[in-house]
Order: sequence, then structure tokens, then C-alpha cells
Amino acid sequence: MARLHPTSARDWFERLNRSPHALWLLFGASMLETLLVPIPIEVILIPWMLCHPERKWIIAGVALAGNLLAASLGYLLGVFAMEQWGNQLIGIFGSQEVFEGYRSRLQEEGFMAIVTIGIVPVPFQIAMLAAGASGYPYPLFLLAAMLGRGVRYFGLALLVALAGDAALKLWERHARKVGLVLLALCGTWVWYEVTT
Repeated sequence: MARLHPTSARDWFERLNRSPHALWLLFGASMLETLLVPIPIEVILIPWMLCHPERKWIIAGVALAGNLLAASLGYLLGVFAMEQWGNQLIGIFGSQEVFEGYRSRLQEEGFMAIVTIGIVPVPFQIAMLAAGASGYPYPLFLLAAMLGRGVRYFGLALLVALAGDAALKLWERHARKVGLVLLALCGTWVWYEVTT
């Protein structure tokens, strides 16, 4: 395999992987992505798994654990803070229209509504708040979140296991372009959320 430039993304992931705090950083990043940051954690997971396929299942598990802890905190916000600070919370995470739409969907579809929003790469915050505010049973919420996000994270690990070196070479060849496209998409999404 051709040696990458010393400041490449792969070298960055090599240094990250050697850090004794790497998995804690991933855990924290997964929590932040679930609670606040509108940038999908896959931006970190995909290249890290590709550069270190021997750790793919651990990486997926740590990301899922961080997500579930954050989802529990979001659920608790929905239970205890919606009555007093509901408008502010909904304003931070979306809009009243989106919240009410998801709340209706939760009442109609229940468990599958949470699983579905856990799988698709959209912010999970409104689902957490709606589930908590509507009194949806916490164990079912946590199970649905675990299934939905587990499919995403462990699905990536499976994809890395199946694609292997071919995916790594493709990523290395196009990492900068893919990163710029993802950054542009995230910027567009944030702009859209702020202006609507």
C-alpha cells in the first residue's frame, strides 16, 4: 500500500488509535452527537474502522454505549424539563412542528418509530424529548434506541468486515473529497434548521 502523506487522515487515526483515551473520546463524541452536535458520528466511525478493522466491533460498541447514555439523558429531559422549558428545548433541537409531528408518529407507531429514527442519520434529539414527554416506557425506548443505533454502528462494522482493504483504499483515495462533501451537507443541514 502506498505511504500516505504524514499529515493524512490515516496518520491522524493512527495517533488516535494509540491514545489510551481514544475510546473515552469516542464515547464522549457519541454522547455529544446524540445530544447536541448535528454532525453524524459516522464521520469519525467510518475512517477509524477502515484504518483499524481489528477494533471495528469495539468502536461500534463504544459509540453505541455513548449514544444510549445520551439518549437516556434526553429522555429524562423530556420527562422532567418539558413542562417548564419545553419551548426552549424544542427550539434548540428542532421546531414545534417537527416535535408535534414526531410525537404523533410515536403515538401511532410506538416502538418502530424510535427504531426507525435510530437507524436513519438524522438527529435523535426530538425523538428522545418526545418519548420522555409523552411517557413512553423507558425500557422500550432504550431497547428501540439500542436496536436502531446498533443497526447503524454495527452495520458499519459489518460493512468494513465485508469490504476490507478495497474500502480502505477507496476511502484513502477520496477521503478529502468525501470529507468536504460531508462538511457541506452538514453545513447545509444546520443552515436549513436555523432558517426554518
